Amino acid sequence: MLAEWVADGFTEWDMWSCDPRRFTDYTDEAYCIAKGKEVYGHEYAMHFPHHEWPAGRPKKTSPLYGRLKELGAQFGANNGWERANWFAQPSDDTSEAATQTWDRDGPWEVRIREECEAVRDRVGVLELPGFSRFTISGEGAAEWLDGLIAGALPKVDRMTLGYFPDRRGRVVTEMSIIRHDDNLFSLITAASAQWHDRELLRDALPLDGSIELWDDTVDTDCLIVTGPKSHELLGAISEANLNLPWLSRQVGRVAGKHVLLLRVNFAGELVWEIHADNADMAEIYEAVLGAGAKPFGMYALDRLRLEKGYRAWKRDLSSDYTLLESGLHRFIRLSKPVDFPGKAALKAEFQRGSARSFVTLLVDAGAEDAPYMSTLWHDGKIVGETTSGGWAYRVNASIALAMVRADLAVPGTVLEVEIYGERRRAVVHADRPLWDPENERLRV
Repeated sequence: MLAEWVADGFTEWDMWSCDPRRFTDYTDEAYCIAKGKEVYGHEYAMHFPHHEWPAGRPKKTSPLYGRLKELGAQFGANNGWERANWFAQPSDDTSEAATQTWDRDGPWEVRIREECEAVRDRVGVLELPGFSRFTISGEGAAEWLDGLIAGALPKVDRMTLGYFPDRRGRVVTEMSIIRHDDNLFSLITAASAQWHDRELLRDALPLDGSIELWDDTVDTDCLIVTGPKSHELLGAISEANLNLPWLSRQVGRVAGKHVLLLRVNFAGELVWEIHADNADMAEIYEAVLGAGAKPFGMYALDRLRLEKGYRAWKRDLSSDYTLLESGLHRFIRLSKPVDFPGKAALKAEFQRGSARSFVTLLVDAGAEDAPYMSTLWHDGKIVGETTSGGWAYRVNASIALAMVRADLAVPGTVLEVEIYGERRRAVVHADRPLWDPENERLRV
């Protein structure tokens, strides 16, 4: 793998687990010593799916960290940033021993259900500190960015998802692209992708300095306000046009504070994302809580996005798979006049057909849901792997997202998924989201 990395600039298999860019500026000497001891001391221990490793933490905390702790937040780390995974009640067992289980029915499960139901029926609020954020500007910035992504750029005051392929047509990264002006863009991407994506952009910059790149990651915080009552809630505490369409952006005020509002989310409900300066976020958060939002965490968000078939970077989206295999057809413009990395490879794949296809599976899972990279079987042969899995409360089923041999990606096909050594029945779902397949709830 190292030889391929040096010689070709990429590897046959996705090697994120060995990529030094997955560690950023939070990994100082004290952190590395603490983590080194922890890793060595648990080398042969069980690594349970919801157990969080505590050594060296916290390293990066948001303006809301103390307030979230008061509300019962149980934290996980993302690129060093502490994010709430779920919110415990005083009676819940939050000891380390309680998290050491393979079953979904840990101490968090009743709370995850409550959080998902609040988003489904009313309105929830999730803080997402540490989004990797970049600003691109300069004459010709639009043409330059268009040459890096497979799809089309958004119009001014709109946004889209941009997928960056390598020359094989495989997924390198995914970024939200927000267009503020003809040649002024914000790019928002996963917290853990900060150094990875910054390097990708930096290395592609023109040598003449005509286009500038800034890393704005640490200056801004984000709230997700989502659910059927979210517009009603924001209408009471904001100065903004809440009737703008899906994938819009605008500058406004919430609780009297200057904010950027984006109409997009990962939960599949009516939503606005609130992006604001760190200094203003505590006051905004209290206003959102006071207007009736229920705090929810990353575990609930992960369950909600599964029902919509939304992909997560370095789980469902990786350089193991091409954009076409990943089901990202609507984000590819093979006919656009601009060349982009992998265009020829994707054209050839489109003509011959893909070897694998991305699918949603309904799993007879029992007490444990399919973890990342569970083997899929059909007629005694290995035919693919899961990329995500979990119990979804809006459809009341265990779901897995998966990559499977293309001829088996037919609705109703029965497969087997191996969950901790036991094979369980899994059925390929139709090529539509399980929840709100027409996107009616988020476009109101």
